[in-house]
Amino acid sequence: MVSCSFCGKEIVPGTGKLYIKKDGKVLHFCSTKCEKNMLKLGRKPREHKWTKESRKARSKE
Repeated sequence: MVSCSFCGKEIVPGTGKLYIKKDGKVLHFCSTKCEKNMLKLGRKPREHKWTKESRKARSKE
């Protein structure tokens, strides 16, 4: 199982989107919501309450 590069949600095989950057880095997205937030809008996962990374950062505080 692969996890979403933005929200951290597990992606079922055969679903989601795969994005390959020019430098060869591979990004996996579970939805267009995650894809647009990271690529088009340039947002950081830590800034949004619904992402796994944000929950982890807030639990440490």
